[in-house]
Amino acid sequence: MKLDLVHDIQTAYRKTLASMSRPGLIKNLRDQADKVAMEIGCFNSTLVLALMLFDTEVTFKICSEHEAEMAKLINQLTYAKATELESADYILILHDSKPGDLEEAFQIARSGDLLDPHKGATLIIETDVVSNERNLTLKGPGIEKENYMDVTLNGQWVDWREEKNSEYPLGIDLIFTDREDNILCLPRTTQIIKQVVG
Repeated sequence: MKLDLVHDIQTAYRKTLASMSRPGLIKNLRDQADKVAMEIGCFNSTLVLALMLFDTEVTFKICSEHEAEMAKLINQLTYAKATELESADYILILHDSKPGDLEEAFQIARSGDLLDPHKGATLIIETDVVSNERNLTLKGPGIEKENYMDVTLNGQWVDWREEKNSEYPLGIDLIFTDREDNILCLPRTTQIIKQVVG
């Protein structure tokens, strides 16, 4: 079956919106991702997110060993324009990105300005596993008391995010996706507390 660019994308949008409005809530895009009928260099769920979020007004940057091919494919599918890190609306950190790409994206991604804080970038980050393990505690808007999360990434990403989002309302938003097509969203308003092992 082929991905329906209306109904399937609407379903993916509702799931993403639910996850963004309730940080720590994991939603699964497997039903939509399984309908992606092409071999691509990213997770199928990442492509579903791109089809949902990108259009002719959007700019994006891909961090991957296959950046040129992926950028061309996404441009052909969405008409969004590839650009550099500092000016991208969306930055895709794919599973085959270089070790330093994630840190560079956090440092260089635009965080909006006081007149237009909503122009901060959104990072879509591929990781092996997204879970609700109690490694990180989440607090903030959309969370009743606290939620929990864990992702298989360089542990320093929490510090990089905190530094980038230190001047609220400026900052960046994150969407994690994993090999099982799970997504977890972290808006800039969410506070992350590392669990102390001891």
